[in-house]
Amino acid sequence: MMTLIEVNNKKTRRQFLDLPKGLYRGDSNWTCLLDAEIEGIFDPQKNNNFKHGDACRWILRDQNNQTIGRIAAFYDRRKANSGSNKQATGGIGFFECINNQEAANQLFDVTKAWLASKGMEAMDGPINFGENYVHWGLLIEGFMHQAYGMPYNFPYYLTLFENYGFQTYFNQNSYHVDLTKPFPERQEKFARFVMRKPNYRFEYFRFTDYQKYLADLVQIYNEVWSDFHEDYTPLTYEEFEHVFNDAKALLNEKLIVFAYEEDRPIGMVIAFPDFNQVFKKLKNGKLNLINKLKLLYYRKRGITRARQLVSGVIPEYQKSGIIGPLFLKLTDACKALGITELEMSWVGDYNETVNKIYQLMDNATHAKTHATLRYLFDRNKPFERFTNQGAEKSQRNS
Repeated sequence: MMTLIEVNNKKTRRQFLDLPKGLYRGDSNWTCLLDAEIEGIFDPQKNNNFKHGDACRWILRDQNNQTIGRIAAFYDRRKANSGSNKQATGGIGFFECINNQEAANQLFDVTKAWLASKGMEAMDGPINFGENYVHWGLLIEGFMHQAYGMPYNFPYYLTLFENYGFQTYFNQNSYHVDLTKPFPERQEKFARFVMRKPNYRFEYFRFTDYQKYLADLVQIYNEVWSDFHEDYTPLTYEEFEHVFNDAKALLNEKLIVFAYEEDRPIGMVIAFPDFNQVFKKLKNGKLNLINKLKLLYYRKRGITRARQLVSGVIPEYQKSGIIGPLFLKLTDACKALGITELEMSWVGDYNETVNKIYQLMDNATHAKTHATLRYLFDRNKPFERFTNQGAEKSQRNS
């Protein structure tokens, strides 16, 4: 007999956090995330999405009172009824489970019931209760070390989801760029030509002037994404500042690049050092004194990978070649920092333009695929994959 328990106290929160540490013991590809990062997602004081929705978590115990599964459900009213959804859609995430279909079904059943009680008619998963650049998607190809923010899971998870009735809503492709190999000479030459044009300038982010750069980021982000998604809900400066403050310790000024025409912000690219290379050296995801000292030591040594989270050029400049200098300035900085591999993640399978760009790069390879899955509560309703008709209008990572 298995028992579902809602996470609502210190003991159950600890069991929720500790489950994957046991499941993945001995799996060298898995990286233990910081407990504080996961808890922050489910803290209404830290996650602005609670202003527009709610979240709930559960653990599953077996007859021996051992934790064998966990899951979270959540919804954001701003997104639940967005134009791309033909029904109110919530989300599930942070799923972990032994290889047992009955156990997985109990976890999926409780999230379905909870979301239905909140007015939802479908659920996407596994996704994040927040933006899609971290903790989003089920790994289905490329079972290797994952860069910071990219989920890792057992191969059998896909079977657990599909047997329950989930279907692929869209796939997410990640590409690895080998920075020890040269870029095509023609492309690099053109990028440096655009970079020298007197009406353009390209500059790195500076912490000392972060408010100005965050305002520029908000302007670019909203212009790019509103063009890409017809139902896009603009993000505010306050939301970006909150994300910035949470991520500040992981940022490197040289891995954030802005493009301007005169003083108008027209493009950006943002990458993170792959802190999973550091987190692997910490124990149990806890930021105790020893782990804090390790974090300070290893963040300056041994990080050889970076992950590009976001890139974008506002619509009217997307054919001006601006993306080339942005990318070149980023990779020049990576090389100066001793980074030899850049992960471009992730690009939706519906974004043909960006997928083609990466596929044509001699030093880039398609390394892994994650999937966003969807389950319709009305099993008689026809399922439709996501195919964003505006994807060709943008050259951004989604």
